[in-house]
Amino acid sequence: MDPAEENTSKTLDIYRDTWVRFLGYANEVGEAFRAQVPVSFVRGTYAVATVYVTADAVDKGKKAAAAHGDNPGRTTRVAAAVVDTFVWQALASVIIPGFTINRVCAASLRLLAGTTKWPLPVRKWATTAIGLSTIPFIITPIDRSVDFLLDASVRKLYHEDEKEK
Repeated sequence: MDPAEENTSKTLDIYRDTWVRFLGYANEVGEAFRAQVPVSFVRGTYAVATVYVTADAVDKGKKAAAAHGDNPGRTTRVAAAVVDTFVWQALASVIIPGFTINRVCAASLRLLAGTTKWPLPVRKWATTAIGLSTIPFIITPIDRSVDFLLDASVRKLYHEDEKEK
């Protein structure tokens, strides 16, 4: 089958295949702008990202419930889908990237202060630009690392439950 045909035949996942996915990156953008905006704005971006993560987890739970009907073990599989999605998204979309961009921006601001004579507003905008430009480079390594972490830990529990049934 042609990959283009395969993509059109798959069910559209609004949380992964549309612009809605970018809401999960709101906190990274907030962290990049931390030097420019009030802390309440940054916290608001974390709220947006957390709502995205929660909505995706609920959506995956509903899909798991529909897929398993009234079969035995349905509750366990729905719970596993919700927990797995929430933990993965929380780590890969909010916690690790937010921390990473925060530290990149803090280090950049400190480094620019020590190595340039730029005025503070210029250093802050440079830090914001560095933070924003870092986002595309951290997504894939973080996603893969979180997959590895979950595969080596909690996902083993889910698979053990499936083997027992």
